[in-house]
Amino acid sequence: MSRIAGAPDSVRTAILPVAGLGTRFLPATKAVPKEMLPVAGRPLVQYAVQEALDSGIERVVLVAAPGRDLALRHFARDQELEAALAARGRSQAQAEVRMLATFGERLTAIEQAEPLGLGHAVGCATRALGPGPYAVILPDDLVLGHAPCLRQLLDVHDRLGGTVLAVTSLPPEELRNFGVVAPGVDDGIVVEVQGLVEKPAPGSEPSQLAVVGRYVLSPEVCAALPTLAPGAGGELQLTDAIAATIGTTPVHAVRFEGRRFDCGNPTGMVAAGVAVALADAARSAAVATSVRALLSGMDGEQA
Repeated sequence: MSRIAGAPDSVRTAILPVAGLGTRFLPATKAVPKEMLPVAGRPLVQYAVQEALDSGIERVVLVAAPGRDLALRHFARDQELEAALAARGRSQAQAEVRMLATFGERLTAIEQAEPLGLGHAVGCATRALGPGPYAVILPDDLVLGHAPCLRQLLDVHDRLGGTVLAVTSLPPEELRNFGVVAPGVDDGIVVEVQGLVEKPAPGSEPSQLAVVGRYVLSPEVCAALPTLAPGAGGELQLTDAIAATIGTTPVHAVRFEGRRFDCGNPTGMVAAGVAVALADAARSAAVATSVRALLSGMDGEQA
């Protein structure tokens, strides 16, 4: 597996594209941005910001639609709420609300005037911020595990440099919705990327390794973003910018440890909520009992 000479640049900034319309969650997302929908009491964007900061990221940049600043308000200081919680003896809730404000100190926002694709969203950020490198987290992909998914990618970037992608193996019928890796040298965890195909036609997939929700982008990818032409679905695809750099800068994929939930659809959101609740020692027994009772009742109805 190829290595680069010298130490790669540190990745200090994570970009969170959150300008999507959330059409699969209408009518809820008519007024509430999808990234603010809750999973076990916390909005999706909070999980993404938490992962970035836990991975050692120093600054998080939200790429949002005009006027959709609810996420920034979520992370703003609210002294009145903190005081009310303190007066009621809700110390744990008070601490979490105060923690949100410390997260907010690391956040900024950039507008994406039109939803023209992930490549366009990331390009809006990189044009404002400079050449990179940058991490990218898609809040729709919630990954639960012992080590933050992004940290796993950054560890590989620290060794190999270049661009690093999170991948997972998916069944062939699902690959048409993802960027798919053409693999080279593969040690079982880190895969050399020899090619990338966005939303491949059935039967043309180069592998079953789909790119999901976490990226570390080299400056070369950032430089390629302004040159993008519309790709799959008529959108500016981040995959196309990454593919343009293959052969000139290292590109690797990582089979990350952890369980991924596709929170871009209601089914995945429900599954993620149950998983988070089951992982909470204070709630796991009650949640497990409720889930078993629900499933038992459904079996009874079907019978």
